[in-house]
Amino acid sequence: MSNPAELQATVEALTQPGKGLLAADESGPTIARRFESVGIESSEENRRAWRSLLLSTPRLGEFICGVILYEETLGQRSNDAEALPALATRQHIVPGIKVDQGKIALAHAPGDEITEGLDGLAKRLDGYRRQGARFAKWRAVYHISDQLPGRLAIEANADALARYAAICQDAGVVPIVEPEVLMDGDHTIERCVEVTESVLHEVFHALRRHAVILEHMLLKPSMVLAGAGHAQQAPADEIALQTVRTLKRTVPAAVPGIVFLSGGQTPEEATANLDAMNRIGPLPWRLSFSYGRALQEPPLAAWKGLAANVEAAQKALLKRAQLNSAACFGLYDPALEQGA
Repeated sequence: MSNPAELQATVEALTQPGKGLLAADESGPTIARRFESVGIESSEENRRAWRSLLLSTPRLGEFICGVILYEETLGQRSNDAEALPALATRQHIVPGIKVDQGKIALAHAPGDEITEGLDGLAKRLDGYRRQGARFAKWRAVYHISDQLPGRLAIEANADALARYAAICQDAGVVPIVEPEVLMDGDHTIERCVEVTESVLHEVFHALRRHAVILEHMLLKPSMVLAGAGHAQQAPADEIALQTVRTLKRTVPAAVPGIVFLSGGQTPEEATANLDAMNRIGPLPWRLSFSYGRALQEPPLAAWKGLAANVEAAQKALLKRAQLNSAACFGLYDPALEQGA
């Protein structure tokens, strides 16, 4: 059985003021697309070198408190032959692991999807813990249209998220619950409010049914945004207002931290929107970030797979981490984008 004190210690490490998470858990096809965009082959060696570059960035632990890894990365080593989870720990960054096994079409629900990976999860978590992982992440996705997501998708994904969270806590691993309302499409911000509220209500009902301890989990939601194809994109203060209001309606105060995904926003947009939310206060939970592309895009463009560019790439990563740290305090200034 799990040790509540151990879960609490992990939660406290993941909710330190001014720090957030680096999501480096891209699946094989996703990282291949990212690498292809800058002309890098997605070989195991290049993936190892990239994730070693990220985790060995000097001073990264000042702004990043946790890293979500892909299963392959747990077993890889840095250029200095140090296990990557151990390298993260030495940087005072808690290693975590993506445990879902991707999404498939949901039967009898055209256009909706369900996430797989519950079978054998307890056994896998035991192995991940031995490799150094202290928290886990499971992503569910929800498509928006006039009809989507359907009721079945909202309920089925909520139940899977809750079962995953319960299994994690039983194994002594802190679960990050990630219900992502996708920004694909041309829906309005009002439609996104409606869907996000329904999704989060159902998720927390399911968490309660499965006896998940809210104090020993984190929520990783999407921000409330108009669809990427919508003609009218809201400014940061409107996104912040709609997102915080939706969270207040749905997320119990017992949840210690909310770490947003960036979900297709540019690095600058993701930082500005987080900053605008943290200017609204006081709030019952700590609002921070768990960004993948919004942290990795600038350093990846600087690296291009070349050893000579490692230092420049690490500086680019540190800058984005530092700017998002400022956003956690509501202290981000777009003028900082030009300087260090």
